[in-house]
Amino acid sequence: MVRKRKIPQRMCVGCKEMKAKKELIRIVRTPEGSIAVDSTGKKSGRGAYICPELECFHQAVKSKRLEKALQQKIPEEVLTAVKNYIHDLNNRQQGV
Repeated sequence: MVRKRKIPQRMCVGCKEMKAKKELIRIVRTPEGSIAVDSTGKKSGRGAYICPELECFHQAVKSKRLEKALQQKIPEEVLTAVKNYIHDLNNRQQGV
């Protein structure tokens, strides 16, 4: 008998949809208090997940759900870095 492994699910803080963990981008607040994109998904710290869509990002920032999830105010330069990361990711997937 073959056992199927469970696919870890996480909720996007933007659209609030449950999706496979690998489909989402993890944003982490490290124990030192810095906030960054966690491309490996393994950095230690408090994480929040977001779809790789700019609409979800804007919704998460506008509603302050990203700040609530990370329990910290997010500096503007970090928000810009996350936005650029999502933009670059979408361009790579479209082959631009």
